[in-house]
Amino acid sequence: MAAIFLKKNESRRIRNGHQWVFSNEIAKTEGSPETGVLAELYDNKEYLGTGFYNKNSLISLRLLNSSYDGELSEYIKDSILTANELRKTFYPNRNSYRMVFSESDFLPGLIIDKYNNTYVMQVYCFGMNENIQLVADVLKNELGAENIFTRNDGYFRKLEGLPEDDSVYLGEAKPEVIDDGELKYKIDFAASQKTGFYFDQCDNRDFIERLSKDKTVLDAFCNSGGFGMHAAKAGAGYVTFLDSSKGEIENAEKNFALNELKSETDFVAMDVFDYLQKSIDAGRTFDIVMVDPPAFAKSRKSIPTALKGYAKLNKMAAACVGINGYLVTSSCSHHIAQEDFLEAVYSGAAKAGKKLQQVHFNGASLDHPSIPGMNETTYLKFAVFRVF
Repeated sequence: MAAIFLKKNESRRIRNGHQWVFSNEIAKTEGSPETGVLAELYDNKEYLGTGFYNKNSLISLRLLNSSYDGELSEYIKDSILTANELRKTFYPNRNSYRMVFSESDFLPGLIIDKYNNTYVMQVYCFGMNENIQLVADVLKNELGAENIFTRNDGYFRKLEGLPEDDSVYLGEAKPEVIDDGELKYKIDFAASQKTGFYFDQCDNRDFIERLSKDKTVLDAFCNSGGFGMHAAKAGAGYVTFLDSSKGEIENAEKNFALNELKSETDFVAMDVFDYLQKSIDAGRTFDIVMVDPPAFAKSRKSIPTALKGYAKLNKMAAACVGINGYLVTSSCSHHIAQEDFLEAVYSGAAKAGKKLQQVHFNGASLDHPSIPGMNETTYLKFAVFRVF
């Protein structure tokens, strides 16, 4: 097996649990490793682990867990089954969840979302992509998968030097009706974002029910309607679902009807910033304003612009919250640090003439574990503030 040697004093981060080796940290390679192969990592001839090598990527080595003993097929099988058992522990009554969360489950660059017996994958590691049939075999033979296919993000595939097309490994990408433990969602994979559903906010949607009885609620960037529907389930008086995508608004409306919810509603397909500005101009306020935007920062270079965007969004959102109402705000940009995100929220609210009292903070749901020492696995920030 080929070997990768770190430069002097570059091993501390790896020893602390980080699973990526960057190209500028490598002193030399031995054995002429090709992209996609497994290679051993050393520091001054001391073995540190084994991972997938990519000579064309900034992330040159993605490490496996220390349990790897040379049998890749068994390692993949055991890691997938262990990950699934962890989710069943957290969500014993659910059949749909994020089953594998890449590095957090020691399966680098591999995401698997489970929708009943349909498994949707995203693959962002060249070596894992080379061995993806091993993954599909586990899903079929061990977990009884009926449908297996990918819904990749082309941006991240391109960074890894992978083709941007999707593949079907079993069955077909037919729609599924799933539940998050309480509410149902119809997932049309051909028309949905990401793998079809945002599992990472499930626990946070449950929290919203504590605040929502008899309230007027704005669910901005509503996607499939999860936050607003949980507010309605808790007895919200009026829920406005807002998204720039007409297709997502249609999905939210169908999901609301599917669950036979009773709150009065409005479904609006409009740019969120435009809608908030119109509400400000009209003096319209809500008891609860929830903003859950897509990632504003896809790279470190975009952090300053992203923080300005979060400040602007939260300024406008806070301005639309009535006295003693609630601002519920999220960031899914892993490049944005928690303290920087919160500072953007504070400064934005202050510019709107609002004061905040933080009442809750959380990360992603329990099916998104994280690795201490690897900030990339802790990406979601979810904060709730009382506004006065």
